[in-house]
Amino acid sequence: MAIAILPDGSKKEIPDGSTVMQLAESIGRGLAKAAVVGKVDDKIVDLSHKLTGEHRVSIVTERDTEGLLVLRHSAAHVMAEAILRLWPNAQLAYGPPLENGFYYDIALDTPISSNDFPKIEAEMAKIVAENRPFTRYELPCDKGISRLKEENNKYKVDNAERAIVGGADKLSWYVTGPLSEDGRPQNFEDLCMGPHVPSTGRVKAFKIMSIAQSHWHGDVASDKFQRVYGTAYFDKKQLDEQMKQLEEAKKRDHRVIGPQLGLFTIDEKVGQGLVLWKPKGAEIRLQLQNFISEHLRRQGYKQVFTPHIGRLDLYKTSGHFPYYRESQFPPLIDREFYDQLAKDNCGCAELSNRMEKGDIEGYLLKPMNCPMHIRIYASEPHSYRDLPIRLAEFGTVYRWEKSGELGGMTRVRGFTQDDAHLFCTEDQVAAEVKGCLELVKIVLGTLGMNDYRVRVGLRDPDSAKYVGKPEQWDRAEKACLDAAESLGVSFTKEPGEAAFYGPKIDFVVKDVIGREWQLGTVQVDYQLPERFDLTYVGADNKPHRPVMIHRAPFGSMERFIGVLIEHFAGAFPLWLAPVQVAILPISDKFNEYAQKVEQQLKAAGLRTELNTSSDKIGAKIRQATLDKVPYMLVVGEKEAAENKVAVRHRTEGDKGAVGIAEFIAKAQQEVASKGATS
Repeated sequence: MAIAILPDGSKKEIPDGSTVMQLAESIGRGLAKAAVVGKVDDKIVDLSHKLTGEHRVSIVTERDTEGLLVLRHSAAHVMAEAILRLWPNAQLAYGPPLENGFYYDIALDTPISSNDFPKIEAEMAKIVAENRPFTRYELPCDKGISRLKEENNKYKVDNAERAIVGGADKLSWYVTGPLSEDGRPQNFEDLCMGPHVPSTGRVKAFKIMSIAQSHWHGDVASDKFQRVYGTAYFDKKQLDEQMKQLEEAKKRDHRVIGPQLGLFTIDEKVGQGLVLWKPKGAEIRLQLQNFISEHLRRQGYKQVFTPHIGRLDLYKTSGHFPYYRESQFPPLIDREFYDQLAKDNCGCAELSNRMEKGDIEGYLLKPMNCPMHIRIYASEPHSYRDLPIRLAEFGTVYRWEKSGELGGMTRVRGFTQDDAHLFCTEDQVAAEVKGCLELVKIVLGTLGMNDYRVRVGLRDPDSAKYVGKPEQWDRAEKACLDAAESLGVSFTKEPGEAAFYGPKIDFVVKDVIGREWQLGTVQVDYQLPERFDLTYVGADNKPHRPVMIHRAPFGSMERFIGVLIEHFAGAFPLWLAPVQVAILPISDKFNEYAQKVEQQLKAAGLRTELNTSSDKIGAKIRQATLDKVPYMLVVGEKEAAENKVAVRHRTEGDKGAVGIAEFIAKAQQEVASKGATS
């Protein structure tokens, strides 16, 4: 008999060789009907997976996130089959599920356009209606590779070879249909690790979303693909809700709103993924920096500044080079070293080989601020009485993101972190982590981003990527878990998600239309102080190793403000709005009075914009509304005579005439309160 240990800890005996589906049926008809896949000892498997021996088993249903990912993976296969029906010459490359859908990379000379989406969906509907089973079969690696080479799809051959290098001892395929009596596929098949939903009929609600260009393995010098994106849900209601959300997201897209409001631009002549902050966007950024700086001073942080490049040796010591070389810009070779290489007739191949080994002298565009802050700490001796030392910097760092993965301000190559590194004794770790979390809570609460969850990234005990002593990890993880517990919000423990040097706490924020963004983070680090041999003199007059805490409440200013633009749809609260008040004279006759109003508002610290164009007042109001200016002050003959302004709010309309001093006082009060709406 096989024994299944169920999620509640109970054990259920079933005949040896029973499938996961048969286990579900033995538990209940409702569970079997909702079952999508199974989870056996934490591995997702098909419902046809056979059970022998004793295992932890759970049934993944339509309500589980894992079930939705499997559905989308299956929908990618259905879409691929539909595309092959329409374009038989297409070659499939790769088709994974995504958090919000799926895609398939396809090599095809004929361009696919949005006009083709309805016919692709129609073919998919036929495949779904046929309700054919997803059937898995396997071949030994050598036979599988031979089979793929015969099919003349170099992309699948490459996928298979990578799987073998990764440790696969067999290759697996999925067929949308049963196998013949001799075990041969009769319908569409795709090289795939799986798992999949039981049949195509489970893909009930789907939609083709967009088409884009991609490259094999993200390399712009390699083969071009057409990447077809889609999404899928278990029922049409969920799909309709997603479509409404996406429609709202389009209206809020920071890549559209930002340039429209004059906040930022990304110029191809400057470089992909490099943000140019325009004056209005810079004002928002400055206000956020000033806001958090007040709290940094209150908590005893000291501001520092560090250069944009550093010696390679610094990042070799930290471990960032060469281990994270693929996510960094290539090294800048020391000119003297470069001249010596030239004298030695070193060719490009040898230079590349030395770079691969990390055996090279030069500099690196700063990928992280932490090594710089470590060297500031190490620049002078410290006593336990000095600790904690909290160093903060709005430091710009650079990462090499693939061009296909760049996206507006939320995925860039150069970004500024509201970074800080705290050096403390082990006894101080818990209190310092809580202080860091307090900052994140203040930031999110002030901006009205109160719908968030917390995840604690822990080490995977079976992984070799983590460095340091187990007892240090135990203490660091306990400090993070205790701090997360103190927040009073739900949090999840996620083994395997820790940084290589220590556990971390991430804040995942849900915006006003339900999308999630990973923003603030706090990390505990016992390893970098060890790598850099950092010390402080303890009460026993002996050297001790400090613990280091990394934290960034905003994360990246670019990413955070990109999210913020979409969260507020560009209509920032008064304290953050780049232009807080628009002054709109009814005609040129009242420009002089409008200028006096402007001077008084500016003297009071309010950010104003005076519109002295020849446009009619209706057009001026409309423009200020489109610019999402919180307040508009209309001035004409009556207002000038009474030393007043007629106040309009961008969403509430006419608020009546008030004295200038009264308006200033109310606006200043609203700014000081830092309300999340205006």
